[in-house]
Amino acid sequence: MIVEGAAPDYYPAEYSQVIEASKGEGGELTIYSNTDQENWAPIFRDFQKKYPWVKKISANNLDSDEVFQRVLAEQATGRSPADILVSNAAQAWAEYNVEGQNRLMPYASPELGKLPEFATLIPNVYTMSIDPMTIAYNTSLVPEAPTGMASLAEIVAKDPQKFDNKITTRDVKGAFGFTVSNTYTQARPDGWASLEKLLPLARPETSSGTQTEKILAGEYLVGFFISGAPAYPVVRNSGGLFKVTFLDDGTVALPRGIGIAPQAPHPNTAKLFTDFVLSAEGQRAVAEGGLTSYRDDVAQAEGLHTYQEIIDAVGEQNVILVKYQLVPDAKIQEFVNRWNGLLAR
Repeated sequence: MIVEGAAPDYYPAEYSQVIEASKGEGGELTIYSNTDQENWAPIFRDFQKKYPWVKKISANNLDSDEVFQRVLAEQATGRSPADILVSNAAQAWAEYNVEGQNRLMPYASPELGKLPEFATLIPNVYTMSIDPMTIAYNTSLVPEAPTGMASLAEIVAKDPQKFDNKITTRDVKGAFGFTVSNTYTQARPDGWASLEKLLPLARPETSSGTQTEKILAGEYLVGFFISGAPAYPVVRNSGGLFKVTFLDDGTVALPRGIGIAPQAPHPNTAKLFTDFVLSAEGQRAVAEGGLTSYRDDVAQAEGLHTYQEIIDAVGEQNVILVKYQLVPDAKIQEFVNRWNGLLAR
């Protein structure tokens, strides 16, 4: 139950000062993110119920890397309208939040004591949701359901001509694609055996939305490392034509990071919003919007996705949690060369 204008009882007493200060910030909040409006809708709805003086929330839907490119360009001119940054591009976050650059507002959320250790990704960047990477497929064209990378490779090997140029994965030249693909191969080196069968038949895309649209339309038969966040609504609305599965030989789980801009025009409202999305109330709204909640006190239900759901499906040993850490350029290039050297041409 959402209580208007009140923080949870475990927050410090001085938090009331943040609430009062927010009331004097003009009732606006600006978010730079790579998150769809459909995902945001229940979060904004419930946040504005709790803090009704916040009348206007602007959240543009940028590419994963563009979130940081834009704010850096604006900060270089001395002014950016961004209050909050949200992205699940782990490498881009690590590059942006270089120690000593003061590119985020220092802030310790009072919710941290209620959250698992991975709620803090890097200093001042918190986990808003966990996005599982799935295999997505068109059920009318791929009647045998894959259960993981090895399973998919076996299905494809039965009729490789059918799948030629009909498999999609993310472009590893982008931060998102590199992060999820590299994380999988680092955790599962033997996964290269499956990739060596799949990548020569695959084409890269730069957007999960494009991938899901093309799988649904039959331009692709199947895709791997497809983010669950944009895929779940397609599953729900496809009448059974589009399905996703977690990978029984390693499901990459990618945290979606949230941080406050260093010169946020509405700093107290930004703190309220950050704390809200980390709270039980906010995490229920996160799940309602199609993202995956990770708080233990948010129960899985019809249409609501949780981190525990992934663990239940594949076992904790087969969940590969992405770390927000900087990969050296030489390692990135080595991986990209190997991956792209296998791709269909």
